[in-house]
Amino acid sequence: MSVHLRGIKPPVQPDTEPLLKAPPVPAYFSSYARAEWKRIVPTLIARRILCKADMAQVETFCCMAGLVRQIETERQAAGGVVDVKLFGVQNRAAQTARQIAATLGLDPVSRARIGTPGNGGDDSPNPLDF
Repeated sequence: MSVHLRGIKPPVQPDTEPLLKAPPVPAYFSSYARAEWKRIVPTLIARRILCKADMAQVETFCCMAGLVRQIETERQAAGGVVDVKLFGVQNRAAQTARQIAATLGLDPVSRARIGTPGNGGDDSPNPLDF
């Protein structure tokens, strides 16, 4: 492997057969995972980067993000007491969600790599360019 390729992720391209319509929310999802699904799936479909093969990854992301929120909600309901075991589970779920989010283009760095609209989209000259 070339020294120049280390740590450089290939750019994400629109899929050749993207989903055009959001699949139904999986029945086994918690309310938190369901909310995450409804938040991210329309965006991924609009970007045309989501295909059937990606759905397991999307489901896992939603479950992990939902688990993080569920544990936090339960912690707050318990008066803010930190359960060390639940904190470990929450931490691992957050790490997994963060890794999957990067592969799906759900964080600022991966969105810039994808080149999605909203990264500037303004065609006017940049006054900071010399």
